[in-house]
Amino acid sequence: MFTGIIEEIGTVKAIKRAAKSITLEIVAQKVLEGTQVGDSICTNGVCLTVTSLGGGVFSADVMPQTMRMTSLGALKPGDKVNLERALTLESRLGGHIVSGHIDGTGKIVKREQDDTALWLHIEAPAHIMRYIIDKGSITVQGVSLTVAKATPSSFAVSLIPHTQNATTLHSAKVGDTVNLENDVIAKYVESFVNGNGNVNVNDDGNDKFNLYRDFMNRA
Repeated sequence: MFTGIIEEIGTVKAIKRAAKSITLEIVAQKVLEGTQVGDSICTNGVCLTVTSLGGGVFSADVMPQTMRMTSLGALKPGDKVNLERALTLESRLGGHIVSGHIDGTGKIVKREQDDTALWLHIEAPAHIMRYIIDKGSITVQGVSLTVAKATPSSFAVSLIPHTQNATTLHSAKVGDTVNLENDVIAKYVESFVNGNGNVNVNDDGNDKFNLYRDFMNRA
């Protein structure tokens, strides 16, 4: 689990390609402090398992399903990536709850500067837009952001100077594909409300109470 607050920008050193998967070698510093093989590092929003590390480099395997769901397959040596170590109980939750499990990709369709703010307008498929609301949370390339505007087919985020400087989003261009993760709480709430979470609803007139009770029991 992560927060969407990027710790550092890493650099892709090498990529080993198989038929449907790849192994990434990424140069980093801060995220390797205290990291061991088997730990998780969120890379451009994707939760990856460290398979080896040493000399300021870590390796991670990207499986076929992840290749299909994310933009990691388009990475090249020299590309910059957003990195974050897994959340600990001592960490501040400065962003929002991020799983590192990408829901799909979107495309940047507009970029504009508004004084010190950088606006990115991102087009996304319907299965992602259904969970996006004004002032809600969205993860873009692993970065926790607040939705500033939303339409049925796209949304916009406004990046403060710190976020521009601390992430790769400052170099995002129109046409770029970005990894998107919806707010996991929104997905759970929908599942419970629709009865997909095996919520017990009785005929005693207390349906709302029972829904709330069952939701809290699973929280």
